[in-house]
Amino acid sequence: MQITFDLPDEVAIQLQPFQDKLPQILELGLRELNAISQDGFSGMAEILEFLASLPTNEAIIALRPSESLQAQISILLEKNRTVGLTPAEEQLWQGYQYLEHIVRMAKARAFLKLKETHAE
Repeated sequence: MQITFDLPDEVAIQLQPFQDKLPQILELGLRELNAISQDGFSGMAEILEFLASLPTNEAIIALRPSESLQAQISILLEKNRTVGLTPAEEQLWQGYQYLEHIVRMAKARAFLKLKETHAE
């Protein structure tokens, strides 16, 4: 399908180096946009921003993905088991795996800090 639309000049200039990746950019942008209205955390940027805000240990432990993000992960897992992932999906999957690793490390440190606090 071909779609034509007008962009502000500054956006068009920013997109020029990524012309071959426009379908991926739009797909990822739509996923994020659709996830905004969901409860929980919808995407990588939102989780990293949350962690960068230096939340409490309890808030870190309570951190959960949104239903939308969990659904995206489940779809990728199923597709990987059945037909395999496209290069773009593989890249997205690797990003989710890395993000999960970061969140697990943050939660482990939060648990340790809470344990130390209660031991004193």
